[in-house]
Amino acid sequence: MAVSRRRLTAVAAVALAALTTGLTAGCDAVDKALDCVQTADSIADSVTDLQQAVENAANDPTQADSALDSIQKNLKKIGDKTDNADVNKAVDDLDKAVGNVRTAIKNGDKTPDVGPVTDAAGELTKVCTKN
Repeated sequence: MAVSRRRLTAVAAVALAALTTGLTAGCDAVDKALDCVQTADSIADSVTDLQQAVENAANDPTQADSALDSIQKNLKKIGDKTDNADVNKAVDDLDKAVGNVRTAIKNGDKTPDVGPVTDAAGELTKVCTKN
């Protein structure tokens, strides 16, 4: 449940930031901020899927690849929609962490460390709520 509360808090923070930004910067900034947080929320879901897939790797090793693919697809969405340096850095960091997990799996690691992916996803959510 902590993940859900964290997401709810992030969404509320973004909504407040979006309202404030909307008063000063117009609708385009609000749309970008909301796109960022919505995609970050999708990434959080994919990170949860990845954690579960790693735990169940013996039953279905393809689940981890599917979760990694989903994260990278959503990262591309954020990267294509923003020109914010902090968001782009967070996207790059998360992409690198995903790549490291993918490499570990390809090298035969049945239980790769997904902690860096979780941390990078949290950072992305944080920078999305700032913008």
